[in-house]
Amino acid sequence: MADVEPGTAAKRQASGGGAYYYETAEEEERAWVPWLVPGFVLACVGVFVAEMYVNNCPAHPHPLGSCVAGFLHRFSFQPTRQNPLLGPSSSTLEKMGALEWNRVVHQNQGWRLLSCVWLHAGLVHLIVNMLSLIFVGIRLEQQFGFVRIGTVYILSGFGGAVLSALLLRNNISVGASGALFGLLGSMLSELVINWAIYSNRIAALLTLILIIIINLVIGLFPSVDNFAHIGGFLSGFLLGFVLLIRPQFGWMERHDLPPSAQVTSKYKAYQCVLWVLGLILLIAGFAVGLIMLFRGVNGNDHCHWCHYLNCVPTSSWSCEN
Repeated sequence: MADVEPGTAAKRQASGGGAYYYETAEEEERAWVPWLVPGFVLACVGVFVAEMYVNNCPAHPHPLGSCVAGFLHRFSFQPTRQNPLLGPSSSTLEKMGALEWNRVVHQNQGWRLLSCVWLHAGLVHLIVNMLSLIFVGIRLEQQFGFVRIGTVYILSGFGGAVLSALLLRNNISVGASGALFGLLGSMLSELVINWAIYSNRIAALLTLILIIIINLVIGLFPSVDNFAHIGGFLSGFLLGFVLLIRPQFGWMERHDLPPSAQVTSKYKAYQCVLWVLGLILLIAGFAVGLIMLFRGVNGNDHCHWCHYLNCVPTSSWSCEN
């Protein structure tokens, strides 16, 4: 991108499918160097190595077959008939901190609402999630910094775990997918709340919505926790309104403009309204969700069709388990 003089507006491509936002040269020079998202990736890889160490497949008899990649010895994978994703057993995941409703509600292990985000069911699961995190997260951290993007990631993962625990009571759940969907949700709300400073915004909006729909549809397959996806997405969507709001175009350059052309308010009225609504809904959503969860409420009793958001039965598979 060509250099610009201080006080002028520059166009920079955003990570929303070809959209552009206006940015001053001063903001351009303050671009953040991403380190938190790569740190998250390294943390998830390290936790997966720890999972396989604890699992120790060769030390246990397996009626479903032999360990996969036996040359890895202690770090070899469970038989594919038990875990086709090339990973540990479900008992190992539960021991390491997987989300499990009974342990959270009746054994006071609320920490599992956060620990499950760092665990992965297998090597395939880990690679897919980490590639997605690198692709989406690094660009967002470059634009908004590690504090805001780290907050979106952690709280979205937590929100996804809360919804999953409310509606998925007979299975364990692991993975960073809820946090990743939170990043996608924050991208969508960021585009909406900063609508006036984007060009090509319709194309960016449609592209982003298409990506989100495809990912949510994939979550309807068996063994995929789509409740975590939905909860993470909704949390990230509301967090985007609160944390990713940008000053309206011209605010940064107001001192360089004549009095008649100066911008008098940092944010537009619709941005302030969306910020307030986002904050209220975010607080209310977390409060209601946590109260229901720790009171042992079964979310399916209040939403008899919600199970179809997690799995749609077909002639090829059943959603009973």
